[in-house]
Amino acid sequence: MSSVDHSVTPLYAQALLQSAQRLGIALPAELLARLQGNERIPLALQDELWDSYCRLSGDPLAGLRLGLEVQVGHLDSAGMLLVTCDTLGEALAEQVEYAPVIGGGGGFELLHEGDQVALDYRPQLNVRQAERVEAVLSGQLNLTRWATGGQFRASGIWLAHAPLAALAEYQALIDCPLHFEAGFNRITFSADQLDLPQIQANSALRDHLRQLADQTLASLGQHSLAAEVQAQVRSQPRWGKERIAEQLGLSGRHLNRKLAEEGLSFKTLRESVLQEMACQALQQGRLSVAQIAEQLGFSDENAFVRAFRRWQGETPARYRASRHGV
Repeated sequence: MSSVDHSVTPLYAQALLQSAQRLGIALPAELLARLQGNERIPLALQDELWDSYCRLSGDPLAGLRLGLEVQVGHLDSAGMLLVTCDTLGEALAEQVEYAPVIGGGGGFELLHEGDQVALDYRPQLNVRQAERVEAVLSGQLNLTRWATGGQFRASGIWLAHAPLAALAEYQALIDCPLHFEAGFNRITFSADQLDLPQIQANSALRDHLRQLADQTLASLGQHSLAAEVQAQVRSQPRWGKERIAEQLGLSGRHLNRKLAEEGLSFKTLRESVLQEMACQALQQGRLSVAQIAEQLGFSDENAFVRAFRRWQGETPARYRASRHGV
């Protein structure tokens, strides 16, 4: 497999296959045949699997239910690494770094705001994004509770999309406050829970599993290029392509070509980061719209307002007035 392919561990694909079998869902034989014998599942093939699974299940909450069924073993060596960390905080820090071992459809970021913490999930998915985001966050909630011996308490789950079913159906499955059309995807909780001990903590095993996870990341090679670009943009949002490429030891043209091989572009990645940073700054309320525009490298406030309206479908002022969260 090319080192620049976005891919998913076959163990996570196995979670869908096992669920389909339990539910009596007959996935296409041709699709099942292409899933066999892969060291990593290409993201495009995982897209097909998700689409078939959701469509044939006929259940709008298929992703949410699947997430609640996911087990640590479905997350490859990274899953085992996370649960052997000493504390929840250590595990979440490792998750941000080693998420690509599980799959290349998105990344995580840990945000701190006062006495609250948010684990943000940033999807890069073109197929069944809402269902897959629900699977990721419900799985995160369930496994975090298990890893902490039931001590973890989320203050909320925030989803960028509209509800896929009646709220009562969600509440029957998730005993946690749910917020839809939030502009982001995250789980929030009190900062003191970062110190929660994990019931499977094992420092020796953790160190061994970290070596395995490092080997997997190394084998994926440029798979993490998009994440490196996004990290550079977050650090220096005013920089353009050439300056970012220089920091990564590439020419601007070479960076464009590498990202194109992953089906991405610098413009798309930069705008996704600027959108996230703009939303966070507006929620925090410490800067004016003009200051945010300047901080993010826009030529003036009007240019920022036009871009934000394109991203979110509303002006920054209206977004700030209507959104509340971490």
